Amino acid sequence: MVDTIKVSAKSRSTSVAGAIAGVIREHKHAEVQAIGAGAVNQAIKAIAIARGYLERDGLDIACVPTFVEVDVSGEERTAVRLSVDVSRTFTPKIEPPSEPAPPPAA
Repeated sequence: MVDTIKVSAKSRSTSVAGAIAGVIREHKHAEVQAIGAGAVNQAIKAIAIARGYLERDGLDIACVPTFVEVDVSGEERTAVRLSVDVSRTFTPKIEPPSEPAPPPAA
């Protein structure tokens, strides 16, 4: 079973994206959980960024949101759980190396 990636409103979306991409590369599935509008916003941004990271590996992802009840310090809260899976694989485009700039004219 894959650990749930918990996101807060203060989470850095690029850091969360890196975690999501790493889990997807290893397990082809990730669970992302957020409580509150700010946290859900960061989680969605992180999934969009992770999608870009995974494009280089020929992986495309999709997510399915659900509501779950979680216990936070003895209090029941409603969280959004985003189930992230590989939706397709493809051959990534290999960009040709960039040409060095010509020397300036003398």
